[in-house]
Amino acid sequence: MSEPLTTPGEGFHPHLHDTPDHPAASLRSRLHHIRADSLDGDTAQSGGMRRFAAVSGKNVGSEKLWMGQTHVAPSTASSDHHHGESETAIYVVSGHPEFVFIDASGDSEEPQEVRLRTSPGDYVFVPPFVPHREENPDPDDEAVVVIARSTQEAIVVNLPQLYALSPDEA
Repeated sequence: MSEPLTTPGEGFHPHLHDTPDHPAASLRSRLHHIRADSLDGDTAQSGGMRRFAAVSGKNVGSEKLWMGQTHVAPSTASSDHHHGESETAIYVVSGHPEFVFIDASGDSEEPQEVRLRTSPGDYVFVPPFVPHREENPDPDDEAVVVIARSTQEAIVVNLPQLYALSPDEA
């Protein structure tokens, strides 16, 4: 006999009740099902995009991982930003978002703007403290990506502009 599916609004575990006979287990002793329609928009933001937490310390008790979605509206660019000490992995779900950063490691004496043009199914890795921005050049459709970070909460440090990391910062 299988358990019925959870329904929105019943909490994380409607089948695990906290009663005197059976106290509920801690957040760290069970699996968590986070429905697409229950993502948490109360997270760090930058202009031009909307971030939604799915897996976080606040939502499920994670200690070393944050995971969620980012939506970039049509013809929009995020603010320039970095994610502090977090390593960030990005999976492109839909659209063709572009990821922009300044690279000083090339053959040129001057730092160069680099634009990574992506498609659904692509991955992007953002190392800690690397300034970047996301853009969605499509005039009609939003871009959606799934993000995983190596810290339990989303760290977003908004910046006045993009800049290249010096060799001792990288």
